[in-house]
Amino acid sequence: MSRAFVREDEGERWQPPAPRRAYRIVWRGHETQPPEVVRETDDLLDALRWLQTRDQRHLFELRDGHGVLLATAS
Repeated sequence: MSRAFVREDEGERWQPPAPRRAYRIVWRGHETQPPEVVRETDDLLDALRWLQTRDQRHLFELRDGHGVLLATAS
């Protein structure tokens, strides 16, 4: 196998990046922590339902695939 497809540090085969989804749910967390993508989906209703079930909804944002803010949970 070509070494171009092996990671030097781990010896794993190269994997293509995951396809970008239409919607992302981002956890804002605390001011000292960077935002973190916790869920990605192509289904807007699925994303909204997932947000609705969270205890701390105010810490989440719904963004599109380009990072544009669509909604904040409240």
